[in-house]
Formats: sequence, C-alpha cells, structure tokens
Amino acid sequence: MHFPSASTSVALLFTVTISLLSLVSAQREISSNSLLDCSSNPNPGFTATVFDVVFTPDNDKLTYDINADSTITGFVTFQIQAEAYGITVFNKTINPCQDADLVALCPLNPGQIPINSSSVFSASVVSQIPWIAYTFPDLDGTIKVYLLNTTTGDEIACVQANLSNGKTVDQAAVSWVLAVIAGLALVVSAVTSGLGHSNTAAHIAANTLSLFGFFQAQAMIGMTGVHMPPMVEAWTQNFQWSMGIVSIGFMQSVCTWYQMATGGTPSTVLTNVNSQSVNVEKRSLGFARKLASRGLDAFDYVVKRDTSDTTDSTSSIIDIYGIDRVGFRSNVEPTNIFLTGLGFFVAFVVIVAICVALFKGFCEVAVKAGWLKSDKFEDFRNGWKIVLKGILFRLILIGYPQMAILCLWELTVRDSAAEVVLALFYFVAMSAALLWAALKVVRIARRSVQMHSNPAYILYSDPAALNKWGFLYVQFRATAYYFIFPGLLYILIKALFVAFAQNAPVPQTIGFVVIEAVFLIAVSILRPWMDKKTNTFNIAIAVINFINVIFLLMFTGVFNQPYIVTGIMGVIFFVYNAAFSLVLILMVIITSVIAMCSKNPDTRYHPMRDDRGSFIKSQNNLNTELDALGATARGDMRMKARDLDDDSDSLSSGSMGRQQYDASGVPLPPSTSASARNVPQYEPPHSPIDPSQPFIPSAGAPRHGPPTAGYSDYSGNGYSDNGHGGARNGSPAPRGNYAQYSGSGNLSNQDTSYRPQANAGPWQRGAGYDR
Repeated sequence: MHFPSASTSVALLFTVTISLLSLVSAQREISSNSLLDCSSNPNPGFTATVFDVVFTPDNDKLTYDINADSTITGFVTFQIQAEAYGITVFNKTINPCQDADLVALCPLNPGQIPINSSSVFSASVVSQIPWIAYTFPDLDGTIKVYLLNTTTGDEIACVQANLSNGKTVDQAAVSWVLAVIAGLALVVSAVTSGLGHSNTAAHIAANTLSLFGFFQAQAMIGMTGVHMPPMVEAWTQNFQWSMGIVSIGFMQSVCTWYQMATGGTPSTVLTNVNSQSVNVEKRSLGFARKLASRGLDAFDYVVKRDTSDTTDSTSSIIDIYGIDRVGFRSNVEPTNIFLTGLGFFVAFVVIVAICVALFKGFCEVAVKAGWLKSDKFEDFRNGWKIVLKGILFRLILIGYPQMAILCLWELTVRDSAAEVVLALFYFVAMSAALLWAALKVVRIARRSVQMHSNPAYILYSDPAALNKWGFLYVQFRATAYYFIFPGLLYILIKALFVAFAQNAPVPQTIGFVVIEAVFLIAVSILRPWMDKKTNTFNIAIAVINFINVIFLLMFTGVFNQPYIVTGIMGVIFFVYNAAFSLVLILMVIITSVIAMCSKNPDTRYHPMRDDRGSFIKSQNNLNTELDALGATARGDMRMKARDLDDDSDSLSSGSMGRQQYDASGVPLPPSTSASARNVPQYEPPHSPIDPSQPFIPSAGAPRHGPPTAGYSDYSGNGYSDNGHGGARNGSPAPRGNYAQYSGSGNLSNQDTSYRPQANAGPWQRGAGYDR
C-alpha cells in the first residue's frame, strides 16, 4: 500500500534542512531594537523608549531611530564597545561636538532627545567587524555605549543594546514539519493497527509518543526562567507548538475578550512594542542583584501577576523571561498564554473525536458500497466507541505535560478568577483521569496474574481493555506495566518546577538535574519498554535530556564561567540536539513508510518475549482451524462476549447489569447468580481454563472434544444427555475429576480418553512465569 503523505513528510523535512543550512537573508545587516541600562547607578540618567538601529556593511551605513530621555547636562563623549560571545570585537570613541550628525548632543541637555538619522563608517572601522557576525544565526552580540564626562573622563551613564543579524534557527517551517511528522506517525500507527498489524502499530506508537515527549522536553527547557544564549532560545522555540503556544489572530482576540469579561486586565506588551523597549533576557545583567530582588518579590508574584515585576517604571523597559518569553516570541500576550494553550488542546481533542466518528461512517459506507472488503477495520467498526475512548485517553496523556505546566503556572499569575477556575478544573480532571486509568491497568494486570500467572493475558486478550487502557502499557513489556506510575510522576514533578520556579532559575535547574538523573538511572536499570530497540530509543532520549539540563545549569552562571564558555556551549547545545532530533525523526519516518508500503510489516519485528502476540489476535479473524483451536484452548470463544476487564468496582465496565458468570465462564442460574458473587475474600479468582484439562487428545482419542460429561450444578444435580451437556462439548471441562458418560445418565469415575496436562499453557510462558 502506498502512503503519499509519508513521502511528502520526507520532502518537507529536506526543505527545512536546506533552509536551516542556508538561513537566507536578502541583505547583510546587524540590528537592535531595545536599549537597556548597564550602569551601576540605580537612577540612570539616559534611557530610551524607542531604539531601532540597523547597520548594513554593504554600504557601511548605520541608520538609527531613537527616542531617548536624558537628565544629564554638559559635554559628554560616547565610548562604543561591541562584544560577540563575550569577546570585544569593536571599540571606538565618538565626540558629538566633532560629528556633524550628532551636533545636537553637544552639549547634552535634559529632556527628550529624538534622533532619526544615519552615519557612514569608514572602511577601516567596518573591517574590524568579523564576517561571522553577519552570517552566524542567532548572533550573541551586544553593543555598549558609555557616556563619559568630556573633562574628567568619569562614567555618567551606560546603555546596552542586544544585536541581531536577522538569521535564526527559529523557523516556522521547522515547527510545522515536526508537527506534521508526529501527527502522521500517529495516524500510521492507528491505520496499521486497524489492518491487523498490531506489533508494527505498537512500535510506531511507542516511538512516536517518545518522540513527542522529547519535543515537549525541549519546549520545557525554553520555558524555564534561565537566561539562555540566543541560539538555545531560538532552537527551543521550534517546539513550543507541542505545548499549545500557537499564535492565531482570532484566538488572541477571543482570549483578550474573555479575560476582560471575567475581570482580568490584559497585558499590552505586543501592542506597545513600538513605544517601549522589550528585553528578551538572554544573559544576566546584574545577575545577583536581580535574583535577590526576584526572591523578595516571589510571594507577590505567586499571589497575582504584577506588571511591576517585569517593568522598570523609570525606563519603560520590560524584562520578560521563562514562559512570558516563550509567549512573546510566539506573538502571544503574556496574559493570553494559558487560554491559548487550553484552547489549542480542547480544539485538538474535539477535531480528533470528529475525525474518528467520520472515519467510522466512511468505513461503513465504503463496505456497503464495496470499496472496502468486509474484514477491513472490522475490529474498529465493531467497537469504535471503545476505540474512541482509548484515543481520548491517549490525547489526555499527550497533552498532560502542556496542561499541567500552564494550569499550575496560571495559579501563580492569576490573570482572572475565571481562568484560575479553569486551570484548577482541567488540572484536577486530567490528573484524576490518568490516575484512574493507571490504577485500572494495575488491577487488570494483577487479576491476570492471579488467574493466568501472566499479566499479558487479560491486558492483551481482551479487546476492550486493550483499546481503552492500552495507551498506558503497550509501549512497556507486560511485566513492567507498573512503570506508568513513574512516568506520570516524572511529568508532574517537571511541570511543578517549570510552573512554580520561574523566578528561581538556579533551584529550578537543580531540580531538573535531579529529576533527569533519577529517571535516566531508573530506565537504564529497569529497561521497561517492550523490546531492545524501543529501550535503546528511549534510553537515548533520557541521556540527551540529562545532558541538556547539565548545559542548562551552566547557562545559569552558577559556576561563574566566562561568558564565551556559555556562548560556545549554546552553539554545541543546538548542534547535538538538532542532529539527535533529525535521527529520531528519520527513524520514525522510515518505520512509518515501511509499515504502509509493506504487505506484512510485522515480519520486521521479533515476537515479544511476553507473548502478547498470541493474545492480541483478532477475535473476528480466526481464519484457520489452528487459530480456532488456539482460541478454544485459551477460552476465548466461550468468553468472547464477556469483558475480561469487568470487575465489580469499575466505574466504566458496566458490570452491574451484566449476566453473572461462574469462574469457568458458564452462566449461572438466576437462583445462584447473586449468591455466587459473595465469595470469601481470601479466595482468589479462578481461571476459566481447568489446569487438569488437556488441550491435545492422546492417541486414539476422538478429535472433536471429549465425550459428553455430566456437569454438576450448584445444587449437586447432574446434567443428563437431554441437550444440556451437548451444548457444552466445545468448552473446557469444569474443575474437578473428569466423568465419562455411561449412556444412562450415570457418571463413571474412569477417564481413559485424555491424558493429564504435562506442560504450562501458552499464557504461562514467555514472561518468567513458567511453573
């Protein structure tokens, strides 16, 4: 089968790779659009509300548009110093009294100083700027201007501007392609599962979910309060779509309206970006001073969003970092970030649910019209509602990191009372749903171990349990079903650090280091995933995540390393993460393409050691006599209508209104069905298969089941050959000694037709449960 969308993804990936390598810009330039104070004076004498400066080396021209406020009086000299990655690359002193373009600043007088002009630098000055400043993406450069007293040479003021060359690794095409690849891989997994290739579908789904989790881990790094190098900020911005931070015009309008309608005050950072300087913090300016002040204001920040925490009232400079920085770079107002993420998640869930329902309708129409064979997607068409529930649960799991971070963060900023209520509701509801699902899986697995000595039996043989709860355990081996709890705890703790430690970058990063280290050690020792390849895939991701947080700790400046070290580490961070992401994406694409183009993709994978393949086989496609015999031996045919995921304390199984069964799956008479439920608490559940019943007849025995045996009801009466016994010939015999039919309704205690079972059943092998 050909799947053109996968090949389209490869073409898109190639296009994005070329765009990243070329980073085309029509004209070389270096620009800046914000002016910051870098002096030690708490009351700066020179500030700017508008600062737009562009230098184009092709014509050696510097164009500037500045609206500054000054409280300085007298003759001053400007000392201009340019730095790249902590290294001074340009140093020049200018006397405005000797420059015709700056004569208005000679002498400098208090008041507003509008400057809109241009200057031409000499070739000797331009030659001092290295070529890498014009070509390297996300330039980590600054230019500082010191205002010196012309007479004494003392420093009066200092201002700093961050430089950019217009080239960046933050590419919209990258974000779109990553989202499309992840989405198509999930679709391929669903399609291959519907076609009956369960092993391939499980591998694709597991790898895709791990890839998506890696994307979210990259986005979390960008959401921390750490002042990172520009290239790291830009790279992590490519993954913010996985956290639901996507700018859509009408959605921003709706979010602003909702916040105003519920008593909130929308922020105006993007609205006033042309009239005030916005500092997207990439390195610390007075790191210790700012960290201390933020620590003192932490309580006020948690109580309610305070604009004074990020705005300098004396200079009209807005400092943004962490989640606010991510929103600003995505063109989302800080007060709209939570509602944007929430709206994106809800819309995605609704769209997926509608698509599943439409696909169900299409399949029915296609089968009736003869476009599809009647056995195609038969399991999905027969149980599409249960499949839909499982898909919705999986979407909750995928969106949980996003919603946990945004909901908990909303509790710290409190944009409006209604938004706080929404944050509490969605966080509690999603956490409760996942916790309930995880507990349900544990109960099912333990029940399966008690009945069959193997957790894989009910987890994989019952289609209802597999389709509804399988999103939590199919990526793990059957005996590691418990790992869903460490996985959920890992996500929750990281979300807590991201949301509540925005003002404390060092503790936040140390927490990340501890979390990633513990998780890496756990997965390296336990290796809980389904096979060796999947374990390697996920352990490699855990290693990269741990290395990333080590780099993040270096970015905090806690080791006081030279800034050139931090800048180089930022470049290295981008290089190895980009290479690793490319490898993961190519692996997922190749696996997906092979799955759709191969006639039987399951042959690429070895059978699982937990023997899940023998239990997953479709109940609707027993095409051979051997398949039917295997199903009969497992008890599947008699229990086909029985939900193995049915227990009395389930809120979703609907067990209260169902026919009562005894331990062997036989319907109980009405008089005993109620009393049969009152079993002693110490009595474990019984398997529907009698361990003394042989599956294969001995030599000379009939091949179509044992002779009709007498069955004892709960009153001690035996069934005769009036039709009751004959109806049970296809089922395994009940527990107890075999009785041979004597022709008159009497039972004989001799059994010579069958030999006792010598070996463990197939569900007792393959997972370390051999007896």
